[in-house]
Amino acid sequence: MTSRHGRSESAVSATADTASLTPRRRTVVKAAAATAALAGPLAAALPARAVQQAPAFLHGVASGDPLPDGVLLWTRVTPTPDALPGSGAGPDTEVRWTVARDRTFTDVVAQGTVLATAASDHTVKADVRGLRPATDYWFRFSAGGADSPAARTRTAPAADASVAGLRLGVVSCANWEAGHFAAYRHLAARGDLDAWLHLGDYIYEYGTGDYGTRGTVVRPHSPAHEIVTLADYRTRHARYKTDPDLQALHATAPVIAMWDDHEFANDTWSGGAENHTEGAEGAWAARQAAAKRAYFEWMPVRPAVEGTTYRRLRFGRLADLSLLDLRSFRSRQVSLGDGDVDDTGRTLTGRAQLDWLKAGLSASDTTWRLVGTSVMISPFALGSLPATLLKPLAKLLGLPQEGLALNTDQWDGYTADRRELLAHLRGNAIRNTVFLTGDIHMAWANDVPVNAGTYPLSASAATEFVVTSVTSDNLDDILKVGEGTVNAVASPLIRAANRHVHWVDTDRHGFGVLDLTAERAQMDYYVLSDRTKAGATAAWARSYRTRSGTQRVERADAPV
Repeated sequence: MTSRHGRSESAVSATADTASLTPRRRTVVKAAAATAALAGPLAAALPARAVQQAPAFLHGVASGDPLPDGVLLWTRVTPTPDALPGSGAGPDTEVRWTVARDRTFTDVVAQGTVLATAASDHTVKADVRGLRPATDYWFRFSAGGADSPAARTRTAPAADASVAGLRLGVVSCANWEAGHFAAYRHLAARGDLDAWLHLGDYIYEYGTGDYGTRGTVVRPHSPAHEIVTLADYRTRHARYKTDPDLQALHATAPVIAMWDDHEFANDTWSGGAENHTEGAEGAWAARQAAAKRAYFEWMPVRPAVEGTTYRRLRFGRLADLSLLDLRSFRSRQVSLGDGDVDDTGRTLTGRAQLDWLKAGLSASDTTWRLVGTSVMISPFALGSLPATLLKPLAKLLGLPQEGLALNTDQWDGYTADRRELLAHLRGNAIRNTVFLTGDIHMAWANDVPVNAGTYPLSASAATEFVVTSVTSDNLDDILKVGEGTVNAVASPLIRAANRHVHWVDTDRHGFGVLDLTAERAQMDYYVLSDRTKAGATAAWARSYRTRSGTQRVERADAPV
């Protein structure tokens, strides 16, 4: 995108986000041995040059949550060789940030300083305001004579602007150990994104070898054990931020990020998680607080409500984007014979968030209403899948492997919330609602039916585009068969049992590019040649779109 200039920037403000959440001290059995040798895993989260050179910006720079007049800038400085992520060591360090209209920084429009401290793991944020709408900027940080890499960001259009188009990269589910982040590299290389959307599972909490990698750890986690303490979560975030492809994407466009469960622990709910043992792994409240604190330290995200990631961004009169937090307020997932998915006392969103979402959809005056949901809202029945496919599919979805026709971690497990939301869309004639989804490690293009049992005779209230994983296991990985083998059998059976599903790809890794105009919203799906190869290529796979006013998905013949 090219910058457009016409007036001078106004005054700029900046704040350092040091995160106010303080987790309680506790003893953690799984981490005890690793804590005794903390320096090892902490050092592993940094490039080798970290101990040779300081101060340094070893984790790249990033921007996020673009507004018409500003953007949030982020970095982490290593002020001294011992100031490793999660260590609590290192002096307070003044960090200067600079924003310019050009990459050579000859036309500086804003600058200021923030303080990096051990209390915030030497991460800093600058919430820069007074910038021009819909404009490209360049930014960098400096400390102790060292400069960070320069990076591009972009502000959102003015709230009342008539916007011809919007283009977003869309990704989810990046397991470090399962492969390389080539998907991020290919998105960065495009150079045409207004922003990119991360729908959750930016990191994974498991210990080395404990999560699906086709039995081969491509590159080990740091720390090697399952993360449970504040130091652990900080170290894992730091490891991810050393990836060159992820750094490249952060340096190319602002991110709009939300969390799912693996930023905490598998199948998180408000009072615990499937992958958390109370007592042996400390108190859930303490682990959750540690995970949230590290997330807000290490991610360029503005929490709209303290401790959550639900918030709303606007892109002129073309679109607004509501981002949901579907982990902090949800009731515990039900299991077979234990609970009722239709129980109106159970919730996925929490009352306040659902009311906020409904009110925002009703009040919206934009052409498109985008909703970032970390788990799939479209109903999903397993149908008559053969046993060879049923068990791995159930494992991927977190279902009893004997077979159950719903995924209780998704909206299927919280049908009262879904019915209320879809009834609100239909009852208020709210059109052009598009759900953007990750989590399931497969690519889907769905109508969202009011009544799946009578579809397609019944109405569609919205549409949904689901992106596959960057690296995390999908069906062919679980079965350890050739790519496409499972999909050839599973896709027709899934579609036969779910008539609102226009397309599903169960086997490939990749990313999406969402392109909006006033006439249509189109998702282009791209797939990687091999997640285990740093130099993996990317190829276009399919495109689906929904035309304004239709609430239906249709196939497009080519990417935008």
